[in-house]
Amino acid sequence: QVQVAESGGGLVQPGGSLRLSCAASGRILSMSAMAWYRQAPGKEREWVASIRGGGTTDYADSVKGRFRISRNSAQSTVYLQMNSLNSEDTAVYYCNLIAAPGLQYWGKGILVTVSS
Repeated sequence: QVQVAESGGGLVQPGGSLRLSCAASGRILSMSAMAWYRQAPGKEREWVASIRGGGTTDYADSVKGRFRISRNSAQSTVYLQMNSLNSEDTAVYYCNLIAAPGLQYWGKGILVTVSS
């Protein structure tokens, strides 16, 4: 069984930075990509950033230039460095592991609140 767990959320002031971590564990036979999504209050879940097996990264326009996705050498942990945070970044952030087409795992989510 595969587990995906987020950590590093919390309260941060506007303009501040925060780094989220996502640790994948368990019987991971393959990993196509890992991604971060977020869901703000009253809104639908939206994609934030992805990193593929080969290391290629993609970002939503709303976070491009401010957020950076990376991973450790074992490819079991993915990070989301978030800079220049503003109130619109307040959301529950979810980690998504795509093992293969049609096979993916989600974390439970972690809250990020940007407020003074």
